[in-house]
Amino acid sequence: MAKQSYDLVVIGAGPGGYQAAIRASQLGLKTAVVEKDGPLGGTCLNVGCIPSKALLESSELYTQAREGLAVHGVLTSGVQLDLDALMARKRGVVEGLTRGIQGLMKKNKIDVWHGTARIAAATPEGLVEVRGQNDGELETPRILIATGSVPVALPTLPFDGKRILSSTEALSLTEVPARMLVIGGGAIGLELGSVWSRLGSKVRVVELMDQIVPGSDRRSAQLLERALRKQGLEILLQTSAVSADVTAKAIKVTLEGKDGKQSTDSYDVVLVAVGRRAFNAGLGLAEVGVATDERGRIQIGDHYESSVPGIFAIGDVVAGPMLAHKASEEGVACVERMAGVAGHVNYNAIPAVVYTWPELASVGLSEEAAIAAGHEIRVGSFPFTATPRARCTGHTEGGVRIIADAVTDAVLGVHIVGPNASELIAEAAVSMEFAATSEDLARAVHAHPTLAEAIKEAALAVDGRPLHI
Repeated sequence: MAKQSYDLVVIGAGPGGYQAAIRASQLGLKTAVVEKDGPLGGTCLNVGCIPSKALLESSELYTQAREGLAVHGVLTSGVQLDLDALMARKRGVVEGLTRGIQGLMKKNKIDVWHGTARIAAATPEGLVEVRGQNDGELETPRILIATGSVPVALPTLPFDGKRILSSTEALSLTEVPARMLVIGGGAIGLELGSVWSRLGSKVRVVELMDQIVPGSDRRSAQLLERALRKQGLEILLQTSAVSADVTAKAIKVTLEGKDGKQSTDSYDVVLVAVGRRAFNAGLGLAEVGVATDERGRIQIGDHYESSVPGIFAIGDVVAGPMLAHKASEEGVACVERMAGVAGHVNYNAIPAVVYTWPELASVGLSEEAAIAAGHEIRVGSFPFTATPRARCTGHTEGGVRIIADAVTDAVLGVHIVGPNASELIAEAAVSMEFAATSEDLARAVHAHPTLAEAIKEAALAVDGRPLHI
């Protein structure tokens, strides 16, 4: 069995783990990455963020070709779906990116071990045992756990991979289901529900809470809900799945609304998208004394160090939003601190995006959260329908909402529903990173005509002086 010594061993090669490894190598640490199975990139690249966005793009183009081009004077007929080609493109996107990460490991002289990792001895003389494609013992004074998360199942609807699906299986269906039930109105459920709805499935989304994308700005969520309903998604709020009967041809699911009334319908497939949970099975955490909370998340201090000195953790396996970019920033900050560099993450300025069409993007506090935190606030909003560039593209749904502190004028949160919201939100994130006020945003010169002008106008609206409404 191979035995190697490293300055740092990273367990998990998702966005948090592989970027932490690259930064560690840049800082002079001899680094190894252990990945349990398959290509590098973790859930995000292989069965999450990237394949879902590839499907969203393809399905949106299919919808435009069928329904959205005539208004531009582009007439089409006989548009057909080639699902095999669509899936092949998705696989090509994923495979190209995973090869890129493998190349980055080689470029940065990072050793990659494929197998299951177990922490056999705590630091400072730490030992990570790897079993699998590569068997080895990795000696190291620093261990970084970046093992991510897995989908949460429901007791009434355990995953079977055929009719009761997690997001993983929903990304690779071989035919368009006639009827799909999506349980969970968060980002994953709405994105994958949108994909299959566009491709021809009749999709029903049920959400236990009283709004989609729970925890997001309520008015923005309502704008998105209205747009998705117009596209054909059926959305039932304050509704839960209480039982299911799986047969060879369908699955019968009984739903219960807030009034206690129940109804039973048949579906071809059910996507359970009620959230994800930290994954730390088999790591040997308890044996070496690493403390976890009631949800299995590793407890860490300000420097991402666990209860055992020298063992660190980042990303979905610790508390906080389960976002790839949050994990990446934590990984970089963590290893920078190991090397004596002043790395940090501003948790008040982490954007979140729902990649439906229109998109919902946000950063900072919602109106409800700002009030609950004790802020006296002013709110400025501006609709895309009053933005010339949006009129030119024909995508005018939604708008921008800016939440500012009424006393200091500091930007507390920005919420965008509309075209390219995922790109526009970066301006807001950078503004908050530099403690901008709404006046700063209002005074910044924005190119005309652009969608970003809606941000400027919403900032002007905070002070009651928008120019175009």
